[in-house]
Amino acid sequence: MKELSQKRAVCAMPIAGSYRSIDFTLSNMSNSHIQKVAVFTQYNARSLNEHLNSSKWWDFGRKQGGLYVFTPAVTANNSSWYRGTADAIYQNLSFLKNSHEPYVVIASGDGVYKMDFNKVVEYHIDKKADITVVCRDMEPGAQIERFGTLRMNEESRIEEFEEKPIQAKTNTISCGIYVIRRRLLIEMIEKCAEEERHDFVRDILIRYKDLKRIYGYKIKDYWRNIAFVEDYYATNMDFLKSDVRDYFFKQYPDIYSKVDDLPPAKYNVGAQIKNSLVSSGCIVNGVVENSVIFKKSYIGNNCVIKNSIILNDVYIGDNTYIENCIVESHDTIRANSRFVGEGEVQIVVERNERYVL
Repeated sequence: MKELSQKRAVCAMPIAGSYRSIDFTLSNMSNSHIQKVAVFTQYNARSLNEHLNSSKWWDFGRKQGGLYVFTPAVTANNSSWYRGTADAIYQNLSFLKNSHEPYVVIASGDGVYKMDFNKVVEYHIDKKADITVVCRDMEPGAQIERFGTLRMNEESRIEEFEEKPIQAKTNTISCGIYVIRRRLLIEMIEKCAEEERHDFVRDILIRYKDLKRIYGYKIKDYWRNIAFVEDYYATNMDFLKSDVRDYFFKQYPDIYSKVDDLPPAKYNVGAQIKNSLVSSGCIVNGVVENSVIFKKSYIGNNCVIKNSIILNDVYIGDNTYIENCIVESHDTIRANSRFVGEGEVQIVVERNERYVL
């Protein structure tokens, strides 16, 4: 994610004007009536922890269950950071051992999708699977090498699994969502730790694919991963399409997020908006086309914003031209500036002192 992940975790990246990436996974869990949710955070977690400071937004504030946030902690037995996805679970294994639920859903926080996890659990039980992997066929031209690829037989049992292959042999990818029996997960994670293995995909899924019954659950609905700048840009641009907005925001179940009490966007005389998402708290004086403007942004007079993403709390001075860019949050763009992404999306980071201008 280049400069975009220098001050925040990827799953705290803003999406669609008012949301964060992790909101989609948490909302799916809430809508699936999963009551106990643990979030493992490590890299640049401050922004993410602030977002997760109350569980009420996703309806996890309950007597049973709740939302738990686990950061790496120094203990008598361990003083290292999470060394991988399996190690993150191992360092918090007491949480799993003290739980009583029979199944565990593991999901990454950087996916944008809607899913009923109950259907995946039912499929898992029906197939008598040890592990179920949610997967999807990617469109032609997609960069499949960024993901784990898999091949299934007629019964949907996974026969081949490659993590980020140099050359993909199939267009079916893993979505980073797994269902596994809690006791089996504890057993496998402990075995991994004994052997100094730390990665869930490489050291459990790929290693045990012939020994355990690992099945694929294929989805066809909208799913995107935002781990790369190009994917992040394309995902936000997808929300300018009415069918994608309707799917996420007008069809049951809903997507929830932390709510800021901000006034509606204000459009002053001379403002022109075409096919754009403009969030609460924004003041627009210029021209905005095919762009996503996040909360509390100010766009000055005679500005032109095209095919761009303006993150939270950005001040854009008068007579500025921005095209094919992502402008980092809390930036101050000086008047008469010009930024154009040639061939690829340009990330604009301007750390000017706002009140000195």
